[in-house]
Amino acid sequence: MLRVRAGPALTPRAALVLGGPAVAFAVATVASRDPAASLPGFVRYLQLFVLVPGAVLLSLRHARDARVMCAALVLLALAQGAFGVVQAATGTGASYQGENIRAVGTFGPLDVMAMATVVSYGTVTALAYALSPPAGAPRWLRPCALGTAAALVVPLALSYSRGAWIATGAACLLLLAAHGLRTTLPVLGALAAAAVVLVGGFGVGSQHLAERARSITEVSASPDRSVSDRYSLWSAAAGMWREAPLTGVGPKNFPAHRDAHAPLDLSSGSDTAGAGMAFQREPLLSPHNMYLLVLSEQGLVGAVAFAGSWAALLVCALRRLRGTGHGGPGSSARDCGTVAVGLLVWQAVDFLYGDIGGPSTVLTALVLGLAAWWALSPAADGDPTAGQPPEAQRPGGRRPVAGQPTDGRPTDGRPTDRQPADGRPTMQRPTCRQLTGRQAAGPPPGGSPSAGDRGRPSAGSPAQPCAGEPLDGRTADGGLPAATATATAAGEGSPVL
Repeated sequence: MLRVRAGPALTPRAALVLGGPAVAFAVATVASRDPAASLPGFVRYLQLFVLVPGAVLLSLRHARDARVMCAALVLLALAQGAFGVVQAATGTGASYQGENIRAVGTFGPLDVMAMATVVSYGTVTALAYALSPPAGAPRWLRPCALGTAAALVVPLALSYSRGAWIATGAACLLLLAAHGLRTTLPVLGALAAAAVVLVGGFGVGSQHLAERARSITEVSASPDRSVSDRYSLWSAAAGMWREAPLTGVGPKNFPAHRDAHAPLDLSSGSDTAGAGMAFQREPLLSPHNMYLLVLSEQGLVGAVAFAGSWAALLVCALRRLRGTGHGGPGSSARDCGTVAVGLLVWQAVDFLYGDIGGPSTVLTALVLGLAAWWALSPAADGDPTAGQPPEAQRPGGRRPVAGQPTDGRPTDGRPTDRQPADGRPTMQRPTCRQLTGRQAAGPPPGGSPSAGDRGRPSAGSPAQPCAGEPLDGRTADGGLPAATATATAAGEGSPVL
């Protein structure tokens, strides 16, 4: 990953930011109480926070590649959100308070956070493009992006995921604050109107939504069962860290040590049903807080490396985004930077209420790669030759023709009609037949032979054979000349050699 073709692909800063957590994960795995059980966890962490983000960073060569990725996020969010709204309206979603009204998309009731994550990514991305469209974008892009963000509020609300609500609100407020109060108020008004009309006006889960939103302010006074279980899991994670503060209990070992540190009021599992699945209890295998999960399983070594890597990404992304405001490097990709910062803030806040797990985790790794590209890749500055081999970084940005060196000649050294790299015209050498015809014509009328013709055979003298041509007048391949072959075929006798 450090080198692609002949040129460097990862800068030293990128290698440090992405490679630091990998070293910490390896140390925590080696120091684990059960290294064999921790090995799958190490591979999982390495995949999600090092390998996939690094691959995305290397794959995005230009801002248009990042824009394709952002468009894919929005399309996926629209598809999952539309399916989730249908589930909530028809009573075919996951179970929530005894009713199958929870929108989960195609992910099912075992991963109720997945659709909320996807829709949140799409909401933040659409809002970023509404606030900062790319240069030269059509006029319809801004209102279309704003309308998309407003429409995605509905499936996000019907997911009943309080953590996704809080993270989306924090990311959107940050993006709006970065563009001033004049932009913030109209956008907030449009989003609020969309939520009121599409949810409150049609009565889609309005009562349950009001109760769910009210519960956010009651997490300390009268928490519900899910909140109290989360507090118990957080307490268990803190107890594991106090037991092994430096390297933790080892990756993927939280379930094995949970009962030894959790309070007695912790539930045995969460109830899941609906969306085509019968009732079952799902065990609680994580603390639902990514930072506490890393702290309990990998100690200070893993927690410092993990949090430091994310903090470095956020600082670098914000600095580059700030530098694009005055036409600096990266101003042509400012829209991609706005998306990257918004998604990075969303994920950092959401990790306070959730952790890795399920199919949506791969999408999280892709989003982290997009943020790493904006924060660390030279290609985000708008240089089309960034990350390419040195011979491709020629004046004018032209790449050499395949199979042809930079001096303009083919690989076998023969002259060509292409101009060389220095721009001078290529001299065409006269062929042997042209020289022979010039000799037969003789000097110009009334003149003397030119300096170039001196020493050559004069008119009437036998012509010298060309290089590679036999003395008997045959061609180089052994056949007869065209004129001789015609005369022989007409019956004029054998040719005189």
